[in-house]
Amino acid sequence: MAEEDSGQERTEQPTPKRQEDARKKGQIARSRELNTMAVMLVSAMAMVMLGKEMIADLGELMKRHMQPSRADIFDVSAMLRLLNEATLDALWLLAPVLVLLVVVALLAPLSIGGWAFSLEAMQPRLNKLDPIKGIRRLFSAKSLVELLKAMAKFALVTAVAIGVIWLQMDEFIQLGSESLEPGLGHAGELLTTAFLYVSAALVLIAAVDVPFQIWDHNKQMRMTRQEIRDEMKDTEGKPEVRSRIRQLQREMAQRRMMEAVPKADVVVTNPTHFAVALKYDPKRMRAPTVLARGTDLVALNIRKIAEENNIARIEAPPLARALYHTTEIGQEIPQGLYLAVAQLLAYVFQLKAVQKNGGKKPAPPPMDVPDEFKRYTETEAVT
Repeated sequence: MAEEDSGQERTEQPTPKRQEDARKKGQIARSRELNTMAVMLVSAMAMVMLGKEMIADLGELMKRHMQPSRADIFDVSAMLRLLNEATLDALWLLAPVLVLLVVVALLAPLSIGGWAFSLEAMQPRLNKLDPIKGIRRLFSAKSLVELLKAMAKFALVTAVAIGVIWLQMDEFIQLGSESLEPGLGHAGELLTTAFLYVSAALVLIAAVDVPFQIWDHNKQMRMTRQEIRDEMKDTEGKPEVRSRIRQLQREMAQRRMMEAVPKADVVVTNPTHFAVALKYDPKRMRAPTVLARGTDLVALNIRKIAEENNIARIEAPPLARALYHTTEIGQEIPQGLYLAVAQLLAYVFQLKAVQKNGGKKPAPPPMDVPDEFKRYTETEAVT
């Protein structure tokens, strides 16, 4: 319907959201021929394996319940009791096969579409009573395929059944000359064989129907480009809403970053445009890690929090720019900056020792930055 309304062709693959919505509505790939084939084929195989025993037990059941005693014949209530007993015995006799068929009937549909339970699919829809739409569905390509498939299935099953009966005609005629018990056993074998061949013929129908149903389902799930754009709008919201969400996410990330500054060992500054907070714990870290980084106002806030928490602030413009441009928050510093940062941390530890024990303040180390990191100029960073 979307294709007819918009004039666009369904050329795009369905999105995960469309597939999930379709599954909730019960719109999944299903093959009735696969279900029929599985139930009949398993029934035939069960009859092959258990047929003789079931027929023998059925004969004993008939003997036991169809030969009532004289007292039971003249007792009206005995007939109902005998009928109940015969019914229960027959159900108990067929229980293994019935349970097996129920399991197969439940598992067969899961092989191509998976499990899906939808209350929406069971709700009555008034648009299905529209005669015009009903006529369209009646003469649609899918209805034509279903008709051809039904005719092919009928022709194939009929041909196989006639072939099996023709090949076993002499044995069917011979049944008339056999006594009851051997005749029942022989008839059971013939019927089981015929049933097995007819069920096996349905494999051909299912082998054609299953790929067709998967292809048809995927075709129905395809979307137009407009539908994809509309879905993206519905999923992600309006541009101003997305912008507001991203702004809130940035604010939350910045707040978390600022909360980590008091844990830093040192803050490297530019001195005004850049600020990078570093932390190094030899027991838990392979290399120093960036806890916070920023420029301009963010850098000012980092320096302010560092000052409030008595965190060392070292002016090293080339190192600050290199750290800012090469390392994200939470990442370890590049290997090329190991020496410069090691010199910086050693200097910080010396400052802490002087503050604690007193003494002369040491001169700052050179903190050499490799040539490959010197391309990050202050002008380049500010722009």
